[in-house]
Amino acid sequence: MKIQNSTRNDIEEIFRLYKIATDFQKTKFIVHWPEFERSLVETEIAENRQWKIVINGQIACVWAITFSDPKIWEERNNDPAVYIHRIATNPDFRGQNLVQKIVEWSRQYALANHKKFIRLDTVGDNPGLISYYTKCGFDFLGLSKLKNTEGLPAHYDNATVSLFQLGV
Repeated sequence: MKIQNSTRNDIEEIFRLYKIATDFQKTKFIVHWPEFERSLVETEIAENRQWKIVINGQIACVWAITFSDPKIWEERNNDPAVYIHRIATNPDFRGQNLVQKIVEWSRQYALANHKKFIRLDTVGDNPGLISYYTKCGFDFLGLSKLKNTEGLPAHYDNATVSLFQLGV
């Protein structure tokens, strides 16, 4: 297993994994991921903010990070944090605790970048995801109604989000 930056050559696979994740979300939840702009992922790749887990030469999981997320985290955005977004797992690798691997990697990454927190959010009040992320070590900080979603992906429009944080 290797964790490395995604490359432009990975874009088709990233979008395939997003589609699989979105299709799954549609069967379970009211809110699901929209079709993301290709330019969003291209920018993340160019800025070394799109990551992947590779197992036996296959992409097992992808996610993106940022060091700033003010529209979701508002005043807490001033804290030194790594924000994780859009974790999508290849179905061939489900059940291998890949989110836990991302958490372990995130701790080291946050420390190396002088950050004190690892954060993520999910749209809505989803007891299953809340339980899952708390089992992965995150504290559930509660629900937050987003005030200004201009420029965010469509699933954040008029949304309430569940906020999660892990101290490094």
